[in-house]
Amino acid sequence: MKNKNISRRNFLGKSIVAAIGAGSILCLSSGSVLARALSVPSSASSGFRDYKALVYILLSGGNDSFNMLVPNSTAAYSEYQNTRSNLALPLSDLLNLNYTDINGKAFGVHPSMPEVQQLFNSGKLAFLANTGTLVEPTTKPQFINNLVPLPLGLLSHSDQSQQWQTSTPHLRSARGWGGRMADVLSSMNTNSQISMNISLSGSNVFQAGEQTNEFAIQNFGNGSVGINVFESPAWEDQILHSGVEELLNQQYDDIFKTTYRDKIIQSQQNHTEFSSAIAGITPFTTQFSETDLSESLHMIAKTIAAQNTLGISRQVFFVEMGGWDHHDEVLNKQTEMLAVVSAAMNEFQMAMEEIGYDDRVVAFTNSEFGRTLTSNGNGSDHAWGGNVMVMGGNINGGQIYGEFPSLALGSDLELGGGILIPTTSTDEYFAELALWLGVQVSDLTYVFPNINNFYTPGSANLPLGFLNL
Repeated sequence: MKNKNISRRNFLGKSIVAAIGAGSILCLSSGSVLARALSVPSSASSGFRDYKALVYILLSGGNDSFNMLVPNSTAAYSEYQNTRSNLALPLSDLLNLNYTDINGKAFGVHPSMPEVQQLFNSGKLAFLANTGTLVEPTTKPQFINNLVPLPLGLLSHSDQSQQWQTSTPHLRSARGWGGRMADVLSSMNTNSQISMNISLSGSNVFQAGEQTNEFAIQNFGNGSVGINVFESPAWEDQILHSGVEELLNQQYDDIFKTTYRDKIIQSQQNHTEFSSAIAGITPFTTQFSETDLSESLHMIAKTIAAQNTLGISRQVFFVEMGGWDHHDEVLNKQTEMLAVVSAAMNEFQMAMEEIGYDDRVVAFTNSEFGRTLTSNGNGSDHAWGGNVMVMGGNINGGQIYGEFPSLALGSDLELGGGILIPTTSTDEYFAELALWLGVQVSDLTYVFPNINNFYTPGSANLPLGFLNL
C-alpha cells in the first residue's frame, strides 16, 4: 500500500464521506432527536449519600500536548527530537516522571509544569496518551481506504470542540454528555432549583441536556449574578428596585408574560441562595494565583465547600481557558500557559485536600485536538490525537494510560504531516468518569451512544482503569 500524505482538505473530505450514511440523522441534528430515540432514563432510585464532583478544564484552541508529555529515554527522545525538529524541548529541560511504560519508555513533562510533575509522582495525577474523538477504533489502512466512519469535521475547531463536549462525533448535537449525565443524575440532588451543572465560562454545549442547563457563575465575588438594581445601594437603583419588584408582583393574563416573570423570580431566588452559601464558607488557607484559571478553580472550590448548604450531592463544573491555537510561537506561548495550568491545578488539589474532599473530586483536561508533530516553521498545526490529564485523590495516579505512540514519521498511526490517529477514545475516557460519578451501567449508552464500540458496559473492568470506583 502506498504512503499518502493526508492534508487537512483530505481529512475534511473523508469526514464528509464517512458522514453520508448518517445523513437522515444529520438533517435532524439536535440533542432532542437523540433524546427522543433514547428516552431519558434515571440512574438511581434514591438520593446519593455521598458527594462527588467532576471539574472539566477545556484548553480550547488545540494544545500541543506532545510537548506537554515527552518521552525522555534515549531512543524514544531521539525519535521525538528528529520529528519535532525546532519544536523539540531540550532533554535536560524535561522534568522527570517516576514512571516507565511496558516498552521501557521513560517520560518527562514540560519544564513549566513542576507542580504537575509533583502531582504525578505523588500519585494524584495521571496522563491519558493519544486520546481523541473516534466513532469506532480506527487503523491507518482503514482510514486511508474509507473503511470506517470518521468524526465529522476532523481538524476543525468548531466540530472537534463540540465533539469533545458531546461525545457524539458521528453527528452534530446541541446536547452534551455532561447534560445527559445531569438528565439521569440531577434528581438525586436534594436541591432541585440550582443546576447540578455549573459553568464558569457561560453557556456551553457540554452541560446542555434535555432536562438540564448550566447555572452560569463568575469567578469573583460570591459567584452568582442577580438583578443589578436589587444589589446596588445607590438611591436611583433603589427606586428602580421598587419598580421592578412591582412588575414581578403583578398578575398577568398572558401565559408567556407569567412564565417570563416566574423565570426571573426563580433566577433571583437561586442567585440569593447561591450567593449566601458562598458567602458563608470559611476562606481557604490555600493561596490561589491571580490568573483567570486559578480564580475560576478557586470559585469552584468555594462552591464545593458549600455543597452541604446548597443540598447538592453531585456536581459537574466547566471552565474554559482559551488561546491554545499555536500556529506560531508555540514554544514561548506554551512556556507561559502551561505554567498557569500547572499552578492552578495544584492550587485546586491543595484546596480539596484542605477541606477533605480530594477523594470526592476529579478534575480533568481536554483540548479539541492534538497538534502536528511536525513544525510549520515556528508553531504546529491542527491534528487529531493528543495527551490529557486527570487529577484527584481517588485516581490511580502516577501512570500513563492508553498507548503512548511512536513519534516517528511514517509510523502505523501517523497519517502524514505529523497527524496521529488516536488510540484512546473520548468515550472510554468519559465513560470512566461517568461511572465514577454514579451513572448506572444501564444508562451508559444514553450518555455515550457509541460506547459499545470501545467498551462493554457491565464488564468486570473499567474502560481504562485510572479511577477507583
